[in-house]
This record gives sequence, structure tokens and C-alpha cells, in this order.
Amino acid sequence: MSKARTVGVGMDYSPNSKAALRWAADNLIASGDLIILIHVQPPNADHTRKQLFEDTGSPLVPLEEFREINFSKQYGLTSNPEVLDILDTLSRTKGAKVVAKVYWGDPREKLCDAVEDLKLDTLVVGSRGLGALKRVLLGSVSNHVVTNSSCPVTVVKGNPVSAK
Repeated sequence: MSKARTVGVGMDYSPNSKAALRWAADNLIASGDLIILIHVQPPNADHTRKQLFEDTGSPLVPLEEFREINFSKQYGLTSNPEVLDILDTLSRTKGAKVVAKVYWGDPREKLCDAVEDLKLDTLVVGSRGLGALKRVLLGSVSNHVVTNSSCPVTVVKGNPVSAK
């Protein structure tokens, strides 16, 4: 039997971050693992909990509390039934423990910080599927995290964004 791992999943509720969570659930998470859903709010977000936890990020929030609408409002998050269903299923069927943590700032930096703060064994993130030019202009969160993270990172690719 292998040692339980701590697995981070970057979550912004986009289709690609949901795909990353599904991929982790199907291919990575095992019995006893700790899953930490990592949310990064924009630095200019103004929510009641930001003043308390802006420097360190929120405390780890258990799935039961994460489900509550009050939690979402306090941290400026969107409650998402699809994500909650995946997390409930993981908790029930694989015996994984699920918690969430919220940071404020640049997602590239905060995801790398989370790897260190939370002592992650691995991190799973979605990719927006930007083309080369947009990736250079806008910056790639996943590329930055892969390059600068101290743990293995899995990037779950999304569908390429069509040029308009």
C-alpha cells in the first residue's frame, strides 16, 4: 500500500480547470489521499475574508463547509454543483479527504507558493489552450507553474481557443 499523497488542483471553475479535476479524480487520486482545491482570487478582489488572510491564504476549509453558500460569498467564489459532485464522489468512493484553500494575487505566483505552503506531492492544473502569440502576450499560468514549481505538475490540456 502506498503512502497517502497531498494533491493540489488549481480551480477557477473554467471548463479546463474542471477537466483537470476530473482527470485527477480518474487517474491520480487514491484511497487516503488529501485533495486541496486551490482557488486564486484577483489581487483587487474585495471580500470579507481577504482582509484576514491576504498574506497567508485562507485556512484549509473542509468539504462540508466548502459546500455552504455562506462560504462562497465570504471568499467571493462561485458555488458549482459539478465540482461539488466530483468532490463528493471522490470522498465517498475513494476515501479521499477534500479541503479548499483560497489565495489572493497572481495565479502564477500563488500556485507556486501553494506547492511550498501546503507541501504538495503533485499539482494538477488546466490549460486554457492559448495559441503561441496569446500565450506570449497574456502569459501562461500553467507554463509558469511547470517551470517554477518544486513538485511534479500535470497540465490537463483544453481545447485550443479559436482566433477571432
